[in-house]
Amino acid sequence: MRTRQLQSLLRNTKRNLVEFKELGGYSEIYKYSIENNTEFWEKLARSRLDWKEDFTQVSNSCFKNGSISWFADGKLNVFDNCVTRHLPDRADQPALIYEKDEPGTEEFVSYAQLHSLVNRFANVLKSKGVKKGDRVAIYYPVSPLGVAAMLACAKIGAVHSVVFAGFSADALRQRIIDADCRVVICADGTYRGGRYINLKSVVDQAIENLDLVETVLVGTRNPEAQKLTTGKDVDLDQALESASDNCESEPMNAEDPLFLLYTSGSTGKPKGLVHSQAGYLLYAAVTTSAVFDCQPGDRFGCVADIGWITGHTYTVYGPLVNGAVSLLFESVPSYPDPGRYWATVEKYNLTQFYGAPTAYRSLLRHSNEFIEKYDRSSLKRIGSVGEPINTEAWEWLHHTVGSSKVRIADTWWQTETGGNMITPVPCDEGAAFKPGSAQRPFYGIEPVLKSADGKTVEGNSVDGALCIAKPWPGIARTIHGDHERFRNVYLNVFDDVYTTGDGAHRDVDGEYTITGRMDDVINVSGHRLGTAEVEDCLAQLEFISEAAVVGIPEETKGEVPYAFIILKEGVIDSSEHKLLASQHVAKVIAKFAVPQDTIIVDGLPKTRSGKIMRRILRKLAASSVQTFAEIAPELGDISTLAEPEVVEEIFLKKCQS
Repeated sequence: MRTRQLQSLLRNTKRNLVEFKELGGYSEIYKYSIENNTEFWEKLARSRLDWKEDFTQVSNSCFKNGSISWFADGKLNVFDNCVTRHLPDRADQPALIYEKDEPGTEEFVSYAQLHSLVNRFANVLKSKGVKKGDRVAIYYPVSPLGVAAMLACAKIGAVHSVVFAGFSADALRQRIIDADCRVVICADGTYRGGRYINLKSVVDQAIENLDLVETVLVGTRNPEAQKLTTGKDVDLDQALESASDNCESEPMNAEDPLFLLYTSGSTGKPKGLVHSQAGYLLYAAVTTSAVFDCQPGDRFGCVADIGWITGHTYTVYGPLVNGAVSLLFESVPSYPDPGRYWATVEKYNLTQFYGAPTAYRSLLRHSNEFIEKYDRSSLKRIGSVGEPINTEAWEWLHHTVGSSKVRIADTWWQTETGGNMITPVPCDEGAAFKPGSAQRPFYGIEPVLKSADGKTVEGNSVDGALCIAKPWPGIARTIHGDHERFRNVYLNVFDDVYTTGDGAHRDVDGEYTITGRMDDVINVSGHRLGTAEVEDCLAQLEFISEAAVVGIPEETKGEVPYAFIILKEGVIDSSEHKLLASQHVAKVIAKFAVPQDTIIVDGLPKTRSGKIMRRILRKLAASSVQTFAEIAPELGDISTLAEPEVVEEIFLKKCQS
């Protein structure tokens, strides 16, 4: 099916896959996708992607032996699928909307302009010796040049390794070395919340005395900044200006690596997950269109940074491969005021909005006037990503932001999965939506629950370790340089399944709620308790903005919950709030679920993507030392947190409680 034919069909379909519309609704298509898994993905691969050489083998994958392969003898180019093929119909349509930090300074980049920019960027890379298979580090904020850097790598077959432009010099250096990157692409800096952040100085520290790096391509964000500071630096803007916009795309094997993306926030060596060309792009394309009802020409507002998997899949590749317009959001949700997200929706008539629960919860603390003053009627889907969303935030999104008309996609997935795995949409007409529950597996995804001894947990109203029974095209293929680690972490925990590391509850309807990481399920006097359940319960209280609950050892009960809460804006810190919180947990869940202590804090230790680092909270909660210097060595590297200083502040609050 050619691009124009597909786009015409997409305009006339809702929620389910046009290629299988004769089957019926979600339930019928899902059943087919599980029972005819190979045929299902084969049909989508032929209809959704343009191939330079057709494939003859659909899949040769086996979790047990650690091999995953899709469309292995086919060839394509990801850039051509995302940009080039749209030129006949969409050359003058915006491909990117760059919403800079300062309101009113936006930029639009058309598909034709993006095509030219990427070609020039690809030629710059080639002039620096970058060739097919080489790894290139990108330390760039979300911006047209950041996206172009990724696509330029894809065009010539280089493997991009985007490092979030906020990680420390040590974290960046570690990733450059692990990926063996000779070329680094960065900006002089970026703006967030009205503040300029120097990025080039971080790169300078990261590559100091590092002979591996030969070239640093430096783009301009602040014309006043000094960006050329070492002998390895090249002015990217000048190089692009003089480069030709004529460049042939490299035909890539379907299983060639497209990018590395390092997981962060855990101890030990970071895992450089490897994603493939065709399988990843297909999964990005299909989930973007089916979960978010994204059609050609839609204005897709994913506010994730390109340094995270959400930014890769739902800011860059997913919207572009579907011919949509993608928002690049440089700022923060509270700048210049808490209405920034919704002002952006109105300004660009965004059709989809995809953000993180931690941002939603922070906005929920403020008056609804910051929402209601803006027109949000263009939205047809609001998504949540990063961690399970609590009920209060879900209700606020649906009723207040979405005016009770917009479907909420509470998506569960991982860096490793490439795209959405369990999500309330797509669904059958009239299907129920459950606040705080991911609910339904995506097409081709077969969840299974495992008990601690590896047995499959059957039936409904049950809990277990969430695993996936069958390989799917979007799954990561390996950990760069350490396939044995990949197998041990994901494929060998239980027999012949992918192990997510998350726990889940399958309810009476057979639908799924994520209960958190398996180490976030604690045993209190023989009672299994998901800390996410306690967090959700606490967040129902009108004076609590956000809650984080961890389990700590306790001599008599085995483990007990321990809570950290942030009060809503304007609420005065009081011991009464702790008492009310305990009473509420006892009433809603059970007395055994009441936290041993509740600490009122001003902030929580979060990664740059907004995930709460519960590992750190566990250390703090269980500690009996009296000074921060005593516990600091046990906490590991906290420099990659969004606000490292909040850790010591929490420690001091705990000592004072």
